[in-house]
Amino acid sequence: MHFQRFYDEKLAQASYMIASGGQAIIVDPGRDVELYLNAAKEQNVAIAAVTETHIHADFVSGARELAARAGAALYLSDEGGPDWKYAYANEPNVKLVRDGDLIEIGSVRIRVVHTPGHTPEHISFMIHDLASSPEPLGVLTGDFIFVGDVGRPDLLERAANMQGTMTESAKQLFRSLANTAAWEPHLLIWPGHGAGSACGKNLGSLPVSSIGYERASNWGLKTHSESEFVAEVLEGQPDPPAYFKRMKQLNRQGPPFVSDLPKPKLLPVEAAAEILHAGNLVIDIRPESEIVNGFLSKTYAIPLARSFPNWAGWLLPYDKPIYLIANDEASANEAVKDLRSVGLDDVRGWFLSSELAEAMKPKAIRQVSFEQAQEMLKKGAASLDVRSPSEFGSAHFDGAVNIPLGSLENRIAEVPRGKTLVVNCGSGYRSLVAISILDMHGINDLVNLIGGYPAKQLCAS
Repeated sequence: MHFQRFYDEKLAQASYMIASGGQAIIVDPGRDVELYLNAAKEQNVAIAAVTETHIHADFVSGARELAARAGAALYLSDEGGPDWKYAYANEPNVKLVRDGDLIEIGSVRIRVVHTPGHTPEHISFMIHDLASSPEPLGVLTGDFIFVGDVGRPDLLERAANMQGTMTESAKQLFRSLANTAAWEPHLLIWPGHGAGSACGKNLGSLPVSSIGYERASNWGLKTHSESEFVAEVLEGQPDPPAYFKRMKQLNRQGPPFVSDLPKPKLLPVEAAAEILHAGNLVIDIRPESEIVNGFLSKTYAIPLARSFPNWAGWLLPYDKPIYLIANDEASANEAVKDLRSVGLDDVRGWFLSSELAEAMKPKAIRQVSFEQAQEMLKKGAASLDVRSPSEFGSAHFDGAVNIPLGSLENRIAEVPRGKTLVVNCGSGYRSLVAISILDMHGINDLVNLIGGYPAKQLCAS
């Protein structure tokens, strides 16, 4: 058996290839299907099957496109009731599976296990490498069991607006976890996400664990009272990004194939002014240091970093065309791939940053240290903290207004005006994005806290 893990650092998302006897199955593929096609070619195997653990909320699934491109069977969950059926379930290559069903790939047997709670239709895959042993080797758990945590059951209510569902989902998750009591301690656990994902609140970074170790260390498996579990699993979950609801809808309906989308082209600098004037979305993806030295009004500054797809999906509307400002074609292409991973498909083109700088005279963003910010606040400046409420609650400037970045545009009326505004987050990334948004809304007397609020510890050392 050949086993391969693929990990998208930006989405903190894992997918897997299992191959045997010249065939392969891909589990939970992301939207970049070339990744799996190339991996199969390298292993000299044919992708015979594609599947996924559930209808994903945090990225666009590549399962449908990959199965079509590879000529493979697409195995989809038939659990969860009528509200959790895939809209494309009647396509010729789709095979619906339920608890206990088997998928055969060479000498590998994969048993479907219904593990509801995170979502009603969620399934996990128990792997048997029959060439080595009839005993199961491990379980691909998707968003059911993570390293150190369990899948959150509140997303249907908090992200998809299915009111009144999270308590019952939490109880369902508790029952699913209880069912794992029959699993042998040696079973390996391969989760669908790692640290940094919003699909849980305390995910570990290890790529693999065991059910025995998780029983000893994972709070979700150690809690044996349903009421205590429900209270704990619903407490302190991070705010779900706004795009999660759209991902659920898109993945249920079947996303467009990337292979059908046009490739964005380099645009002449002369077109920039008209595009900005028309109110289109222009995203500056350059590094933070370059944006600070000069950015254009009416553009979103979202540097191309690890959190780029998360904040792009959270902040950008899905009904407007997108244009990019990039240093080179490679950066533009990477941004396009990231945007498509969260369903932002309508990227029309990109501008070369050096050409725009010459033609449109960008302005610099003023930056201050923690000590300088303190002095400014003493002299009457205002403070806007764009961290999450939990981060803000740990420590913040006296009198600061807390509006998380994801809520900023909807709460723009709450932003202090008429005085210099010191904007901070935890590192300097979110505050930079926030400043570009504030500038769009005519709030211009802005300074950015270098390094974010934790810089206080640096100043004290």
